[in-house]
Amino acid sequence: MRFGKTKAGFESLPFFVLAHDTTDMAGRVLAAVGAVVAAMAANVIFAQMPTLELSAGIHLIRAEVAHTFETRAQGLMFRRSLGPNEGMFFVFPQAEIHCMWMKNTLIPLSVAFIDEKGRIVSISEMQPQTETPHCAVDRAQFALEMSAGWFAAKGIKAGARILGLEKAPAAR
Repeated sequence: MRFGKTKAGFESLPFFVLAHDTTDMAGRVLAAVGAVVAAMAANVIFAQMPTLELSAGIHLIRAEVAHTFETRAQGLMFRRSLGPNEGMFFVFPQAEIHCMWMKNTLIPLSVAFIDEKGRIVSISEMQPQTETPHCAVDRAQFALEMSAGWFAAKGIKAGARILGLEKAPAAR
């Protein structure tokens, strides 16, 4: 290992030494940086969120909880699948007309907007990779995203109750 002035005019440091063949080194540095960025993105995209057990009638639901600004923004983006009774439960800071869209979401979803008492105020079907807004028809404190058609297949409609909301963490 050689320290001192390099061809490029930079001082070499013990933890970062420029090689004489900068073409080969540049490729390795770019590959390493790319790997680090990909790993960081995967950690952000698939960050572990708390889970919550909910129920809709006789149907049990295991939902990841998005209760912070960052996790609500992330939602189910880049996911390739959901289990049969798995979804994402969004906790909003206040009850209002919330809207959802599907930018960077790879799978079709159904979203139920839910008021503070657990009553479904509306359900929308959403197509992947679209920015079409899907909005609650009334004030909602929560939203529950499930695989496309899940609510219809279970006979769950607006007016039905979702139980277990009281166990959700508060919105931040």
